[in-house]
Amino acid sequence: MNVIPTALPEVLILEPKVFGDDRGFFFESYNRKTFAADTGLDVEFVQDNHSKSAQGVLRGLHYQLVKPQGKLVRAVTGTVWDVAVDLRRSSPRFKQWVGVELSAENQRLLWVPPGFGHGFVVLSETADFLYKTTDYWYAEHDRNVAWNDPELAIAWPLEGLNLPGGQPNLAAKDAAAPRLAQAEVYD
Repeated sequence: MNVIPTALPEVLILEPKVFGDDRGFFFESYNRKTFAADTGLDVEFVQDNHSKSAQGVLRGLHYQLVKPQGKLVRAVTGTVWDVAVDLRRSSPRFKQWVGVELSAENQRLLWVPPGFGHGFVVLSETADFLYKTTDYWYAEHDRNVAWNDPELAIAWPLEGLNLPGGQPNLAAKDAAAPRLAQAEVYD
């Protein structure tokens, strides 16, 4: 697996070795030993999630304040633009973010460690998005930050998308998400 560092050293892009021919392709999307050897991280995943979304759906920015989750994410159909934001006040990179295109075509994965907010917007007509988590989801610990908070200034690639009213399609909880200044974040 090829590991590509990002501007946030804890967030990693992973490119699996893909074996393809005229019949299709095969690759290991996850192998604990390979992941540990290539990233230096020994994590245990306890839950797999799958979402399907239409173009212009934006999910995020999500995190769990207590029992934070590390996430290994990928798009298995379509294309998404995936974002990780450092939400650790004690970090020298607090409020910094990285965005990465994940698609069925490029077959990249992104490691989003605990302590980071996570979100994505669907760029293709639809996308199936899978993610492994290092802890279970707990509604009482679920938090989010506004996707368009000017303090974060995330450059979401929304131009050219079919967006009614010019805004992404949001869940009610994401539409009501607080700005970072009002949100509970990590120490």
